[in-house]
Amino acid sequence: MFGVINVNKPQGVTSRDVVNQIQRLVKPLKAGHAGTLDPLATGVLLVCIGDATRLVTLLQERTKTYTAEFTLGQVSDTDDSTGQITQSPQPSVLPDVEAITSGLRQLTGVVTQVPPAYSAIHVQGQRAYDLARSGAEFTLEGREVVVHSIDLLRWEWPLLQLKITCGSGTYIRSIARDLGRLLGCGALMSRLERTAIGEFEVDNAVLPEALTKSTLGSFVIPATQITAPLPRYCCTDQDCRDIVCGRALVIDSAKYIDAMPPSAGTLVALADEGYRQLYGLAVVTEKGTLQPKNVFLRSAPTSAGADPL
Repeated sequence: MFGVINVNKPQGVTSRDVVNQIQRLVKPLKAGHAGTLDPLATGVLLVCIGDATRLVTLLQERTKTYTAEFTLGQVSDTDDSTGQITQSPQPSVLPDVEAITSGLRQLTGVVTQVPPAYSAIHVQGQRAYDLARSGAEFTLEGREVVVHSIDLLRWEWPLLQLKITCGSGTYIRSIARDLGRLLGCGALMSRLERTAIGEFEVDNAVLPEALTKSTLGSFVIPATQITAPLPRYCCTDQDCRDIVCGRALVIDSAKYIDAMPPSAGTLVALADEGYRQLYGLAVVTEKGTLQPKNVFLRSAPTSAGADPL
C-alpha cells in the first residue's frame, strides 16, 4: 500500500467522497488525491496511499488532458451548468469556426486566468466558494497558468467540444467563460472529462465501486511510477543505511539509470537496482552529493534486502 490508484471518478460525487471511500479501506494509512475534479466532472482522479501522499506534488505537476463541452449563449455564476444559468440573447451572426479558433488561440499559451468565483481559492483565509455562497463581494486576482493546446473537436450551435491540454492550476470553466466573452455571446462549461494526468489515462482507471478491501491492492500502482520522470539512482545496501540515517550519499555516476548526472538542485529518486522499490527522494547539492529529502525506508537493509516500508 505504497503507491497511487488511478480512479475514474463518476459524475455527481466530489473528489473528497472518492478519497474518503479509499481512506476507509486503507486506514490507518493516509489517502489523498492529486488534483480536484468538480462534482460535474468525470475521469482521472489519482489517489495516493500511505507514504505516497508525500509525493502528491509530483503528480500535480504532470500535464493534464481534458475533453470538454462548452454551451454558448449561456452564462452562470459558477461558470458551468451547475450554477444559476442566464440565457444570453442569440447573436444575429453565430460564431463560425474561424472566430472560435481565433478566440481559442488567445486563451492558449502562458495566460493570466481569473479563477471562478465558486472555486477552492483562498481569499483572506476563506474558500472563495464559501464567500460566494454567503453573498459576500470579493475579487479574485488573475494567476498565470499554462494552456499547452486547445483542439476543436466539434462545433454546432450552441455546443462546442474541445480537447484541452494544460498545466496545473488551470480552470476549464474559466476557459469557457473567457471564450464566451471573446465571442460576445457568453459560454459555460456543460461537460468535462479528465482523460489523462501525465501517463495515467482514463482507459486504465478503475471505477470506485470496484474497490474493496480484497481488490484494492491489485489496483495500487507502485510509487516508482510516480517518480518515473525524475533522474533515478540505484542504491547499494550501504547507501540505504546512509539514507535511513539521513546522511548524504557520495554520488557514483555509474549508479544513475538512463540519465546523466543531474545538476545541483535537481530532485532524484532513490531506488533499488530494478527500480521496483522507491527508497526516497534526494536533492543534488553544490558539493556533488545526494542529500536525502524524503525517506521511505524504515530500517537499514538486511541480508534479505531493503524493506521500503
